[in-house]
This record gives sequence, structure tokens and C-alpha cells, in this order.
Amino acid sequence: MNVEQVFAALSAAEWRGAGVAVRGVQYDSRRVQPGDLFCAMRGDATDGNRYIGAAIGTGAAAVITDSRSAYEALAINHPTLPAALVEHGRRALAEASAAVFGHPEKKLALTGVTGTNGKTTTAFLLEGLLRSAGRQCILIGTIETHVGGEVRASEHTTPESRDVLRVFADGVAVGATEAVMEMSSHALDQERVWGLPVEVAIFTNLTQDHLDYHGTMERYFAAKLRLFQGVGTVPPRVAVVNLDDAYGRRIAEAAGRSQVFSYGLGEDAAFRASEIQMRAGETRFTMTTPAGVVEMRSSLTGRVNVYNLLAASAAAYARGLTLDEIVAGAAKGAQVPGRFQVVPSDSEVTVVVDYAHTDDALRNLIALARELAAERGGRVITLFGCGGDRDRSKRPKMGRAAAEGSDLVVVTSDNPRTEDPAAIIAEAMVGVEKTRTTCIVEQDRRGAIEIAVRAARSGDIVLLAGKGHEKVQVLADGTVPFDDAAVAAEVLAQL
Repeated sequence: MNVEQVFAALSAAEWRGAGVAVRGVQYDSRRVQPGDLFCAMRGDATDGNRYIGAAIGTGAAAVITDSRSAYEALAINHPTLPAALVEHGRRALAEASAAVFGHPEKKLALTGVTGTNGKTTTAFLLEGLLRSAGRQCILIGTIETHVGGEVRASEHTTPESRDVLRVFADGVAVGATEAVMEMSSHALDQERVWGLPVEVAIFTNLTQDHLDYHGTMERYFAAKLRLFQGVGTVPPRVAVVNLDDAYGRRIAEAAGRSQVFSYGLGEDAAFRASEIQMRAGETRFTMTTPAGVVEMRSSLTGRVNVYNLLAASAAAYARGLTLDEIVAGAAKGAQVPGRFQVVPSDSEVTVVVDYAHTDDALRNLIALARELAAERGGRVITLFGCGGDRDRSKRPKMGRAAAEGSDLVVVTSDNPRTEDPAAIIAEAMVGVEKTRTTCIVEQDRRGAIEIAVRAARSGDIVLLAGKGHEKVQVLADGTVPFDDAAVAAEVLAQL
């Protein structure tokens, strides 16, 4: 593609240069290869304009910049190099990438999933429903990325637009017609999903999280709401909204241009569950829908997964699946990694790994474990930690949530990042100490898992919360391999 065709696709751009072929788009100068267009944009952590020289040095054929001074410097130092000046760097990255990759976003029916909890499971469930009905699908989310039958690692819940569009292009090339994406509040606020035409948007819930970034719950909510208003596009055709959540009701009221498919347990929800039956490894319920009433069965466990199944079912219905196809697909659904993941063992102790990392998610997780443990006369032992360099105000709330529902709490380190693990634990203990629950503090997570598992007896459920599917631990001096499930399996084998 010629550079002038790419520049012509940019909104509010001033540009110069022509006659140069562009082979790809990059926003990281370390990835630039000869013939690539380099998009230099200001970010929260760094300014990509500082690396224009490095990108040119490795063969960048053209540059987009959101800095007038950088644009003027290019005219002096590289007068023959095509360059464009834009107001919004991330928007320009999306527009340029879409043009270079042949607009794959226009060839896919895209479903976006947002909310504090349940995004990953809901996205996995919806992809499974679509695939079970014969649809070729792309999945982009926290745990992994699916392109046709290929599974790729995910570095972020929602990647930069260039990386999303590259995945979309790869998917279209192998016949994909559907895409399901988790859309985080950060990505929505930073416009990493700019220009993506969302066909169906799902809202799961909103509880306190990420206030280190957003500052207030209203700003956090406003970021989520952007998905239902359209991020550089028209609003979604269908909004699938949790009516049992107060913020969900606000979204339903604000989604005036979208058809609203509400879900929940109340009588006013269009997709609602009743006669819920749960046990370890199975959930059954009656689902009432605008098209009729069906009996649902899933291998997922817990009331929270009833909501996830309702959300995925409503979205699948919006994408044209029949109720029979939805019922059949839900019954086939597999375990989502790191979401109430039971560690295999012959022991009479059940160890569960889960990603719960907010006070609301911990309460839901512990409530489910309490219900299952009660059937066997067992206790609930909860291990948790709080992430460093993240919202500090939720730490005592997490401590209280963990302790109020558990018989024993083990407080440990999560991903401390640049913070002192002991200081993080001290803030979580403020909430734990408001209860009478027995608590053990062990900063070393491996040692803490061993303490929690060895403290269990027959019939008990041990919850290892916070990291879920993650395979590393992020420390101040670097990242080290760490897998809660693998460590727990080692301890169980020793027992």
C-alpha cells in the first residue's frame, strides 16, 4: 500500500510525502523492519516520539507523530521521509493499521465484553457457543488469544489497536466471521479499540477496581459506558446488560440507540434464570428468554457463572443462534483456566485456583466454596494477596471479604511489583483484623500455599485467590515463573 493511501485514511492529519510503499505498521521502534510505518504517540509511561530516530535507523519508511515539534524536526532532518502530524496518536494508529491490514474489522461480527468481573469467562463461553454452532471465531482476552484453531499467548486483556487488527487479519485469512473481545476500562479510556465496529456489547458488572488509574467510580463507569456509545463508531446494534447490577441499569437506560437484551435473576430481565441447582462441576437452571424457556446445564459451578451463562446466551442469541444451539453449546463448555479451577488430586482436600482479585469477586468465590464445602461438612480456607502499584483502597476491603466468609485466612504476596510486599499485606490486614477469623501471614507465596494446603483436612476447600491463570509473579527486581496450580499440585502430591 502506498503511504499516501495510509495518510488519507487518517482523520485530522497534516502530511507530506508520497510514492513510498508501506509494508506494515509498528508503534514500538524495536519491532520496526524496513518498509514499516512507525506511529509515534504519547503514552502514560513514555513518549513514542523519543524513538523516531531509532525507528528510522532500523528502516521505517514513514512516520506518524502526534508532536508538532517532532513533525517539524523530521522536515529538517529527514526532508524526503513521508510524515504525518495527527492530533490523537492512538486514533491514528488504529486508522493506519486498519488501512494497511485491509480493514479486517469490517469483515467480522464483533462482540465486546466489559465489566469488573466475569469478562474472561463470558468471552470464553460465547466463543464456545459460536464455535459449537459452526462459526469460525477469534477470541482476544486476558488468558489467551484464539485465531481459528490456533492458541496464542495474551500479553494484555485488550492489546493496542495495531495488534488487535493484526489478529483480526490473521483470523479473516483462515475464514473467521466472528470475533469476541474483552474490552478493559483502560483500553476503552485510552481508545485502544478506536474504530472497531462492535455488533454486540456485553456488560457484566461494576465493582471497585482500577481506581489507581480512574480515580473515582464514576470515571471508571464512564470508561465502561464508552463501549455502549461507540468508540469512534456507531453504538452497538445490541447491548447485553446485567439488570441486577446498579451500573448495568444505568447502561440499559443510556443505550438508547441499541436494542437492549437484559439478563439477571429478576422477573424484569429478558434472559433470566430460575430453579438454579448447583454442585461441584455442574450447574443447572431454567432459562427464560424472549424466544421461549429452556433447561440449561453447564460444567461451570456457581451463581456467578449463572450470570456469565446468561450473558453469553443473550449475546449468542443476538448473533443468530437458536435456543437449541445455545443449550447444546453450553453443555459442551469447557473449564476456563484459572476460574474456579480445581487442582487434580486424589486427596480428600479440594484445592481451587481462581483469579478473584477484588472484594466482590472474593465474596462470590467464598460463597460458592462455602456452599460446596457444607455438603461435605468441610471448612473454607482462603489464601489471597493484593497487587502492588494498584488501587490501595481496596486492600482492606479484600481482607475483610476474605476473612468474613472463611474459617481460616492465609495472607500472602500477589504481584507486589515495585511495592514492599510487607506494606501491602499490612494494608490488607486492616480488613482482616475487623473479623475474628484465624489468620496466618506468610509473605512467600509458595510457603503460604503449602501452609494453606497442609492446614486442610478431609472435606475442606482451599481457595488460592488472585492470580488464577497467571504463570509468573511480578516482583520489584523482575518477573519469576510461578503457577499457583502447579505449586498446589506439588504439595498435594507430598501429602
